[in-house]
Amino acid sequence: MSGFRPRAAWTGGLIAATSLAVSLTAAPAPAVSGPVAPDTVSAATARLDVGGRRGCSATLVAPQWLLTAASCFTDAPGGTLASGAPKLKTTATLGGSTQQVVSLVPRTDRDVVMAQLAKPVTGVTPVRVAAAAPATGDEVQAAGFGRTHDEWVPGQVHAAAFTVQSTAATTLDLAGKSDGAAICKGDTGGPVLSTTGTVVGVSSLSWQGGCLGTDATETRTGAVAARVDDLSSWVQQVAYAPVFAAAPWKHAVQITAGYYAGDSAGGTRHMDLIVVWDDGEVTLYQGGYGNDPARPFAAEHQLQPEKSIWTHAVDVASTNTGGHTDGVVVRWTDGEMTLYTSVDAKGFHGEKQLAPPNTAAWKDDAQQLTGGRFTAKGLRDDLLVTWKDGHVSVFSDLAANGLKKQTQTVAKNTTWPYAEKLATGSFTGKDTDDLLVRWIDGETTVYPGMTGKALPGEIKVRPAKSNWTNTAALTAGAFTTGTTADDILVRWNDGHVSLFTGVDAKGLHDEIQLAPAG
Repeated sequence: MSGFRPRAAWTGGLIAATSLAVSLTAAPAPAVSGPVAPDTVSAATARLDVGGRRGCSATLVAPQWLLTAASCFTDAPGGTLASGAPKLKTTATLGGSTQQVVSLVPRTDRDVVMAQLAKPVTGVTPVRVAAAAPATGDEVQAAGFGRTHDEWVPGQVHAAAFTVQSTAATTLDLAGKSDGAAICKGDTGGPVLSTTGTVVGVSSLSWQGGCLGTDATETRTGAVAARVDDLSSWVQQVAYAPVFAAAPWKHAVQITAGYYAGDSAGGTRHMDLIVVWDDGEVTLYQGGYGNDPARPFAAEHQLQPEKSIWTHAVDVASTNTGGHTDGVVVRWTDGEMTLYTSVDAKGFHGEKQLAPPNTAAWKDDAQQLTGGRFTAKGLRDDLLVTWKDGHVSVFSDLAANGLKKQTQTVAKNTTWPYAEKLATGSFTGKDTDDLLVRWIDGETTVYPGMTGKALPGEIKVRPAKSNWTNTAALTAGAFTTGTTADDILVRWNDGHVSLFTGVDAKGLHDEIQLAPAG
């Protein structure tokens, strides 16, 4: 495309503005003059063809994702839109090529949807989503492929200046800044841009006064846009989810959760995930701020390359010893025990040796370990360990004591050698963390409020001979709504990854698949 052509009214499949007193018609309207928009925005604005029945506009916000209006895909204004493939075959023309829209991820609270393209767009820079809403009186610019005052199907993106009249929780009321500025059929879903070129909304409703085909008696040009300035985290997480799902999860051998990439348990961002792969690579998956349980992560960082020393990591457990970010304890194949006091997107820091190589107990006798808060009002810097002879120990306050302060919670027995997987979470609201145990026969048990003194009464969340015999790795964390570590993430033997959210004393609830088998 050659850039924005000035115009004052666009055509965008827009429906009547319900925020106004009188129903608007869906008729087209004439265009008006407006300022020329940046070429970067013109290049990133797409034309949508929905089943050959209607045209809309959209904005490229990630290489394979468009941001547009959900109403472009519903049978009637305000209708419900399901996630998944569009009901009608939809194509997007962008960057000189046309390709199919293969999946939709709608919002339920406003007229917004993310549309996934069949393949990433190259040579076009995605437009950033704004971080703050425009104020009343601010100028914004709306763009799209809709009708103008004299063209039914313009071949270029048009733009017009508008003034923000008011801001509601999910919408912006707009008024044309110059005579004739209007939003027309075909502009629905197009970007509404701040003066810095970030997307603050998508066009949703319009009176369409002056648009080609609109009744000449209709002179109103006000419009309503769906706000997106508060959706930047959601947009990022939706766009990243297919990348997360495409990872070779069958090769993930160790996983643990914590706050590594900034923010903390007192913030609003959710927990991160550290994954150790069988080739020695270590990846940090960064938690997001959005609360969509199907898309909990927003980015990834490589902490160690392939063929690193981490091929020798037997166990990895998250801890917090008072640093700005969480750290991890690692048990190595030779029996060495290492504490990294903090981890961030750049790697592992503050290495401390807790036990030297060839320590027999850690090399031959330790079976599973997990970190947590087992001392009321303490840090999450205690380590629970199961041993070959069945006894269970808690090592308190790793920061101060290392592995010197050991308390036996369970004496030698013939049951605990069959504990195959451990995780620590906050499922029952106790002052100390709960211990999740997956046994060799698939039974899965929660021990609420673990301490270094005695084993509390158990809560069975999965029975013996359940499909949990197929769990290859698991961890607990705060991956969704809130900051409580009551979600369980599982990597299964076939490679698929599941998230169980809001686990509590009643057990597991809905299972959400984050990655397919393979």
